[in-house]
Amino acid sequence: MPTLLLLICSNLFMTTAWYWHLKGGMHKSLWLVILISWGIALFEYCLAVPANRIGYASGWSGGQLKIVQEAITLIIFGGFMVLVLGEPLHWRHFAAFLCIMAAVGFLFVGKA
Repeated sequence: MPTLLLLICSNLFMTTAWYWHLKGGMHKSLWLVILISWGIALFEYCLAVPANRIGYASGWSGGQLKIVQEAITLIIFGGFMVLVLGEPLHWRHFAAFLCIMAAVGFLFVGKA
């Protein structure tokens, strides 16, 4: 559970670091946006690294950690896309998400 909570929090920072400037920040210089994003990403790393260490020490494989992180990223980005960027979700988004969820399932099949 700590792994999932840390990954969720780290992805909130990651999504913000990568995409915050698309809404209201396009007028800022690229270098300023990069520096601000690096500052935000520092917090993401401070959460993601422990999440992966805890998960791996708890028996998760590297592949399982990565695919769960991707699934969390899609959920968080979907909310960010709608709430911050004002873009609608379409059936294609849900179909792609189901494919990722299937990948998560495949990596955990048979895992005790």
